[in-house]
Amino acid sequence: MSQNTTPSSALSLTAFATLLLIAFMMGSNHVAARFAFENGVDVATAMTMRSSVTAVVLTLLIWQQKVQISLTRQNKRALLGVGVLVGVQSLCIYSSVARIPVALALLAFNTYPLWTTLWAFLIYRHRPQAVTLRAMPVMLVGLALALDVLGAASGLGAQGQWSLMGIGVAFAMAAAATFALALVFIQHETVGVDGRVRTLSTMTCAAAIGLVAVSTQGGFHLPTADAGWWGLMGLTLLYGTAFTIMFTVLPRLGVVGNSAIMNVEPIFALVLAWVLLGQAIAPVQVLGGLVVVGTVMFLGLRKR
Repeated sequence: MSQNTTPSSALSLTAFATLLLIAFMMGSNHVAARFAFENGVDVATAMTMRSSVTAVVLTLLIWQQKVQISLTRQNKRALLGVGVLVGVQSLCIYSSVARIPVALALLAFNTYPLWTTLWAFLIYRHRPQAVTLRAMPVMLVGLALALDVLGAASGLGAQGQWSLMGIGVAFAMAAAATFALALVFIQHETVGVDGRVRTLSTMTCAAAIGLVAVSTQGGFHLPTADAGWWGLMGLTLLYGTAFTIMFTVLPRLGVVGNSAIMNVEPIFALVLAWVLLGQAIAPVQVLGGLVVVGTVMFLGLRKR
């Protein structure tokens, strides 16, 4: 829930390792979620548990650090909007992870920098930088390879491939679009709001949206097997721990916000999903994934 701000050249080895650890935990969170989904847990239950526990952890962190909370009326409206958007994003990305290979869901979601550029132009008339416009087709080509849009790697053909993956990809792209819109609002409408307070508000809203979704589906859908319980506990612990590290350790290391280095999350997810879930993708799809991740990191790490 923060912006890329620190060039890689300014990072210490400790900061670099910490960012990689956070990316690893975020990728692991989605792999754990897949275990939960395959053993009785539904998307709304997973999202509610994850967001609620993270909100409690952040509340304790804010109380322990005696963070002063001072919000304007504009801040309050913006935080509510951001919270709703991230709540929708959370439902969408988990819905994607439940349907298609974890790494592919995260790669499709990693197109959010393109959506950020689009929203900033449409809402605030910010003209995109030339380097961003040049990077867009590169990222889209990489994504097309990763998703095997023509079905060549799978042998299913375009129609067969999209009948298999279309809904999952649509959920991932919806997650990217809503997350990007949230980032644009954060940048322009929540200036001066402490990152911990902003994220607490976001997680609280996401938990509330999750509870509404749970209520419409007849209550919580808890795991039906041990693997599901491990998955549910894993996704909650990993997500909450990653956010706690983000707001306690990174500021002390001189890293304010999320570095683009953390966009290696899909690569970690790819390896973990292959080892733990048996989800393998073709070499050309791996190449496409590396193109997407590399482009996102280039956009985030370049000096402005």
